[in-house]
Amino acid sequence: MPKKGSAKNTKNKAKHSKLMSQKKKKKTTETLLRKERLKEIVAKANNQK
Repeated sequence: MPKKGSAKNTKNKAKHSKLMSQKKKKKTTETLLRKERLKEIVAKANNQK
């Protein structure tokens, strides 16, 4: 017989997927910022030569 009440896993899955998407977005933005900073540093170094 099936259990009564709310489904067992739905709340945790939603929370987990939300957290993982936040983590993924943060990682991508950090990598983009890092690339931009490195480009600026390299350009500055090349201009000084």
